[in-house]
Amino acid sequence: MTSGAQQALRRTMEIYSNTTRFAFACNQSNKIIEPLQSRCAILRYSRLTDAQILKRLQQICEAENVQCSEDGLAALIFSAEGDMRQAINNLQSTHAGFGFVSGDNVFRVVDSPHPIKIQAMLKCCYEGKIDAATDNLRELWDLGYSCHDIISTMFKVVKTMPTLSEHAKLEYIREIGFTHMRILEGVQTYLQLSGCLARLTKINMKPGTFMLPTHDMI
Repeated sequence: MTSGAQQALRRTMEIYSNTTRFAFACNQSNKIIEPLQSRCAILRYSRLTDAQILKRLQQICEAENVQCSEDGLAALIFSAEGDMRQAINNLQSTHAGFGFVSGDNVFRVVDSPHPIKIQAMLKCCYEGKIDAATDNLRELWDLGYSCHDIISTMFKVVKTMPTLSEHAKLEYIREIGFTHMRILEGVQTYLQLSGCLARLTKINMKPGTFMLPTHDMI
């Protein structure tokens, strides 16, 4: 609802408050204007767990005869980020568009980089292979993914990478967060992402190790 519509609803709530009860559901409560919030008892619900979303998706697939694979369900859970409505919408869209719910089909529908490609890129950074990491980044860039798509997926993937130590994860999240902030400020360039990969590669380098620039980076 727009702010104007919420203002109109405010008056309706005042008139019919004795006979009517209103209930609002939203993902971001800050989008509800303060006059409406002050008239409501606010109940906050945490994101659903992966197991809860998986159980519901399996029930829907069985009831609706939807053909799906394990990696398709995993992709739905990954892209939903704890939001059941998003998971069901993506399931419906993938089934309607392709007839089969696989991991690749899901990521085509949600139009976000495949986490396996992002994971391979981050792994190259962890192993100090900056050339291979930038090659992966160039591949994603040439596919048409925006800076925001790539950096958002990087943030989600790095938290679940088993090859990274806890210290490395925290440092990676820190650097990715700073890059995300700059992208949101308007610096949405390939160079911004390349710089992020260089800083991620530097984190795990041993003291005294120097990374010489390649011709592509000059």
